[in-house]
Amino acid sequence: MNYFNFITTGLLSLLLLTACNEEGILSLSERSVIYCAEGSPETFNPQLVTSGTTIDATSNQLYDRLISYQGDENKLSPALAKSWHVTRDGKKITFYLRKNVAFHHTDYFTPSRLLNADDVIFSFNRALDTEHPYHLVSGGNYPFFQNVGFSDLIDNIEKINDYTIRFHLSHADTSFLANLATDFMVILSAEYAAQLTKQKAKSDIDTHPIGTGPFKLKEYRVGSLIRFYRHEKYWREPAKIEQLVFDITPSNTGRLTKLLANECDVVAYPIAHEKITQRKDLSLEAVTALNVGYFGFNVSKAPFDNKLVRQAIRYAINKKTLLEAVYQGKAEMANSLLPKTSWAFDDSITEQEFNLVLAKKLLALAGYTEGFTMDLWAMPIQRPYNPNAITMAKLIQSDLNKINIKVNIISYEWNTFLQRLKRGEHHTFLLGWSADHPDPDNFFTPMLSCAAAHTGSNSTFWCNQEYDVIIKKALQTTNINQRKKYYAQAMAILTEEVPLIPIAHSKRYQARSNDVIGDILAPFGGINFYQVSKRKLTNKHTAAKQRSLDENPPARNTGVN
Repeated sequence: MNYFNFITTGLLSLLLLTACNEEGILSLSERSVIYCAEGSPETFNPQLVTSGTTIDATSNQLYDRLISYQGDENKLSPALAKSWHVTRDGKKITFYLRKNVAFHHTDYFTPSRLLNADDVIFSFNRALDTEHPYHLVSGGNYPFFQNVGFSDLIDNIEKINDYTIRFHLSHADTSFLANLATDFMVILSAEYAAQLTKQKAKSDIDTHPIGTGPFKLKEYRVGSLIRFYRHEKYWREPAKIEQLVFDITPSNTGRLTKLLANECDVVAYPIAHEKITQRKDLSLEAVTALNVGYFGFNVSKAPFDNKLVRQAIRYAINKKTLLEAVYQGKAEMANSLLPKTSWAFDDSITEQEFNLVLAKKLLALAGYTEGFTMDLWAMPIQRPYNPNAITMAKLIQSDLNKINIKVNIISYEWNTFLQRLKRGEHHTFLLGWSADHPDPDNFFTPMLSCAAAHTGSNSTFWCNQEYDVIIKKALQTTNINQRKKYYAQAMAILTEEVPLIPIAHSKRYQARSNDVIGDILAPFGGINFYQVSKRKLTNKHTAAKQRSLDENPPARNTGVN
């Protein structure tokens, strides 16, 4: 009998013999963590998206990268590559791969070999080579690769031998290694792709994932749950828990209720912080995140193609009120894309002025003395950079009404919201950005470059050639002071052009049971359950946790859909 059938059979026995089998219940609960997530992933391949909901559920759970950030100082460290070498001109980077890395063994794939150079080359060429047999699978859009210009930067990837690869760059780029360590640069299985090609099921590579990460996918019930099992042959030490369940609960109140009832071990974006801190069995934690929440314009649509209109709206929004009502003191006002913790932050930037008189004058200069009607799209879920977009939208609606702009607030289910934004169906929107690495370029290029406008991840569709030239120059020098000057110039352009209005830099909060041990949150990138473990549960907690596991027991088959 295999391990998964053993667990299922054990659960059925527990339902019949609870009184006689309490130790079995405790054991199962102690080996599992239930995470109440705020939304469903768009895909199980983080190469295809930039949304935090998908990254949280996939990147660090299922996959690894060549290199990664480690430690409190977030230094670039070996991962699938045990070491690397950069030539003096910065145009050749050679990676030396580990030889003991196993891919997931699942109900739908049995690997016959360990990771090698072919897997790395397949993973990158799929995104970079438009003629690659897998490039157009799942839509052919690889937003982060496209946003940072990897197709222009990487001339080719050379296989030196089975465990050595070399990237040949068209020019030196100071952010290249940082970008390789992001959550999007995951390594897939070339052998699995070959199997799917024979089965004529190529799209399964993104829905039935195979990676090298600490967990493997067992089951996905759309809108309900994701079940991961421990990858027993993980190249590092195996994960400390055997089962990780993402309980998909979009409602903020629903997640809080499950936490208080001990039905979830950890919850995303908790509300009612005071109530949580009053409980001795719960903890509220936060990290100072590299992020920005903002109000954005679709500059491809009138009247938002007129920068005077955008400037007028900037002066009409009372950001202090937004911070008090929405963030409740748990964020700093944003006056630029960059938070103050970034080394490239420009200290000369002044606080945004709230001035209704000036706003009305600018509208009149733009030819809109009588105002106009516009749509404001508000996110349906809670994110660290915006804990309540609907409330924020209502406050902005009230502000803009004072300058004769009528605002219709619109929201959609999260995945629909993102897809329609990419298609440019909106007028204005509330969204945000959480950095993938500490280099400041991660704010400037993926958010507002012309390349990002073409991929749809720059939802403002603003494209400014002067801005693009400046941020590219910043990547071509290793002189920190010179880079800082370039980014100050870029921020000055954004202040004048106003493709978006930065509102807040916030902390990311998480609540957990005190039985859960280990770091999950990080200042940037997705969450990670690899080092998480459980203390022995009390009987009170056991009943609630077991109730949740009973309602969603491990499946006999994959059940992935």
